[in-house]
Amino acid sequence: MALSMKDLKVVKAVLPPRLVIYGPPGLGKTTLAAEFPNAVFLQVEDGTPGDLSLMSFGHLSSYDDVMQALIALYSEANEAKTVVLDSLDKLEPLVWAKCCADNNWKTIEDPGYGKGYTMTDSYWQNLIAGLNALRRERGMNIVMLAHADIGTFNSPTSASYSRFDIRLHKRALAIVQDEADAILLINQDATIKTEELGFNKERAHAEGGGTRWIYCEGRPAFVSKNRYGMPERIQFVKGKGYAALAPFFPAQELPKAAPATPATLSEKAA
Repeated sequence: MALSMKDLKVVKAVLPPRLVIYGPPGLGKTTLAAEFPNAVFLQVEDGTPGDLSLMSFGHLSSYDDVMQALIALYSEANEAKTVVLDSLDKLEPLVWAKCCADNNWKTIEDPGYGKGYTMTDSYWQNLIAGLNALRRERGMNIVMLAHADIGTFNSPTSASYSRFDIRLHKRALAIVQDEADAILLINQDATIKTEELGFNKERAHAEGGGTRWIYCEGRPAFVSKNRYGMPERIQFVKGKGYAALAPFFPAQELPKAAPATPATLSEKAA
């Protein structure tokens, strides 16, 4: 197709967001995801926080189960507006198991030289393609949860240092990061204090309150990004997290009342 200057036009983000929300355990990743409108959970991680009621397919114990859930959301009538994958790092062993079964390997290391991990790329890409179809053709928000890991970053401009990162193999991580519109870290404030022990020795310990923050811009200490002009960080208050994030996202209805209950979704599915 031939193009000319007459074909230039202004474009803006109009599709719902694809988010990765990660952080240390117990800081409210699932709680925040549950605040998104009409959220349906793909629960690869076994267990639900005791104070939450979630719309879910139940515990999905295989890669094929996860893909079947995506197909159901795409092809069957429902009122879901958000799909939550909980969590990426718990899904990864299922991806490896599927790849091993398809290739008659005992472990993902069997092919040697990292070839097994390379072969998993297509499985991750198929998963992302399914999520993108729900986003593009069904107008759903995509929320992928993950746990944080502390790794060493080998900087080309400075000495190596530790930072928070998403707990995934580097190949899977690259695929997920490339697709995400925002990578958000949930963490608490911490103040480091030192205690004199005598003989020129000190002991450091962390102190801090209960304030939790959603970090939206990357820093040397952690991975984060966004395409929406979000501030460096946003305070996370339980029950108000989605309301604080939604104004930055395209194709969002700002919350005016309590989120839909699981019963609301099940009535339509029935």
